[in-house]
Amino acid sequence: MNRYPLWKNILVVIALVFGFVYTLPNFFGEVPAVQVSSVKATVKVDQQLMDRVADVLKTAGIADNGFFTDPNSVRVRFTDTDTQLKAKDAIEKALNPDPTDATYSVALNLLSASPAWLTSIHALPMYLGLDLRGGVHFLLQVDMKGAITKRLDATAADLRAMLREKDIRHAGIGREGMAIVIHFHDADTLAKARDAIIDTQPAAVVGRGAKALAAQPDLMITEGGEGNDLRLTIALSEAAQRRVQEMAVKQNTGTLHNRINELGVAEPVIQQQGIDRIVVELPGVQDTAKAKDILGRTATLELRMVDDENSANPSVMEAAAKGQPPVGDEYYVERGGRGLLVKKQVMLTGERLTDAQPGFDSQTHEPAVHLTLDSAGSRVFKDLTRDNVGKRMAILLVEKGKGEVVTAPVIRSEIGGGRVQISGRMTPQEAADVALLLRAGSLAAPMEIIEERTVGPSLGADNIKKGFDSTVGGFAAIAVFMMAYYLLFGLVSVLALSANMLFLIALLSLLQATLTLPGIAAIALALGMAIDSNVLINERIREELRGGSTPQAAITAGYERAWATILDSNVTTLIVGIALLIFGSGAVRGFAVVHCLGITTSIFSSVVLSRALVNFIYGRRKKLAALSIGQVWKPGITTK
Repeated sequence: MNRYPLWKNILVVIALVFGFVYTLPNFFGEVPAVQVSSVKATVKVDQQLMDRVADVLKTAGIADNGFFTDPNSVRVRFTDTDTQLKAKDAIEKALNPDPTDATYSVALNLLSASPAWLTSIHALPMYLGLDLRGGVHFLLQVDMKGAITKRLDATAADLRAMLREKDIRHAGIGREGMAIVIHFHDADTLAKARDAIIDTQPAAVVGRGAKALAAQPDLMITEGGEGNDLRLTIALSEAAQRRVQEMAVKQNTGTLHNRINELGVAEPVIQQQGIDRIVVELPGVQDTAKAKDILGRTATLELRMVDDENSANPSVMEAAAKGQPPVGDEYYVERGGRGLLVKKQVMLTGERLTDAQPGFDSQTHEPAVHLTLDSAGSRVFKDLTRDNVGKRMAILLVEKGKGEVVTAPVIRSEIGGGRVQISGRMTPQEAADVALLLRAGSLAAPMEIIEERTVGPSLGADNIKKGFDSTVGGFAAIAVFMMAYYLLFGLVSVLALSANMLFLIALLSLLQATLTLPGIAAIALALGMAIDSNVLINERIREELRGGSTPQAAITAGYERAWATILDSNVTTLIVGIALLIFGSGAVRGFAVVHCLGITTSIFSSVVLSRALVNFIYGRRKKLAALSIGQVWKPGITTK
């Protein structure tokens, strides 16, 4: 007789319950919501913010439909769009009284309408892509000329500091067009400067006029001029320019990822297109203006010295807080709410920072941020710390012309080697936040939005309807054919196919994968792949019956002998799916994810689940005369 052991039956039941529970959230839909997140490093999202938002809504007489929090934001659900817009206006006015200096980002969003008990077990609906959910599509172009200009400005500053350190006099240094020009009054000084540059910048090509002389293609150095107006012209080689441009696109892409968090977008698409363009797709975003504002920010990191003398004077600080700081100083409020006077002179910028990671102080074991500077930054920072031991140094994030003190540590000793540690009065989470800001707080080059496309929710709903109708139509056609051709075994195959759909949607929801139109196509393909396995099993059982096997033996042999063929066909298809997943991007990758998951669930449903149903129907019948599997041709019958 055909029977599963108890543990296997329990496994099948658990899988069905799992599939049902994690598929369920997809039927509740979404409701309007407002998301509140911080735009300043010194302002955190906590319980106090949620209580404040709740008080604002209560005072305004606006009813909410539930609060949800995560480390980056507070989200409030509402029953309709009108209430959502009223709530956004009320929260915006209360949290950002000065719109030009906003502390919080208040954005429109959509949240799942699933019951709280489903949300508590992480049963959430799958994400929908831009073509299904609606949203906004941006195509951004990176200003490559701006990236090279920034690199040249930084190189000019390095050369100026190096020549001063080596006591080599020059008649002026600056950027002219896309090159750096250093002027000299005599040939001997020019030669010393040229040799010093080659020593400190080994990747340099030296030439006279139009003749190039050497070999390592980073900086192109050309001598020119006559008499007492000699000059060195320094330009980036083509290879160096390409590296600068590639790094600019990569850094801008990483920075955009961090900024999109403020919008609370589920599964945004941010990827490079071509040499100098970045595609940004934000599914579900309703506030296009807010999205453009966040994407278009330009922020820079600066290291400045704190004016300790004036900061310790209460009367000076009181005047500074009223907008009258001392000459050469600027007034800021650091973490903890204390006022701080910071000198305007910028000692070092974030362009010299190559890495920032959270960690712990090796001596005090307090949370700290470990920074790594490039060679030029290391030299400047070493001099800066040597000359200012015992003084405070402020690290600022400057955005939209307004600076914010991220941290202001005390310099304990001279720091060389390019390894810097920031510690003091930070929690581990704050250390991680500061490291994130320092790593990707600014854009490497300006960007311009050259294409903007909005996909309305109605178009997305129409795409969903068409995709759903096509999948249901295909499923119905398969079901009619299977039941007509294989009778009861056809019905078992259809039930297994239904369970396969349940498992696939549950996995997509659990993994929070993004479903797009190509993903719906992959679901339709998964239906065909899954039913193919059942066709192989049913035909194998028919073959066993034609060979004279008893019905119970035919069931056993049919499933066992079809298994190898099913495994081979699915593994070869899975290899192709994995290749698409690894090398594909965008829509191709979305198709591959659903395709690979569909193959996995189809093997379980077509082999294990369908066998469990067949065992339930026929397994306990000792005297089984026939199977309801359609027409079986008996051996020995020939036609002439």
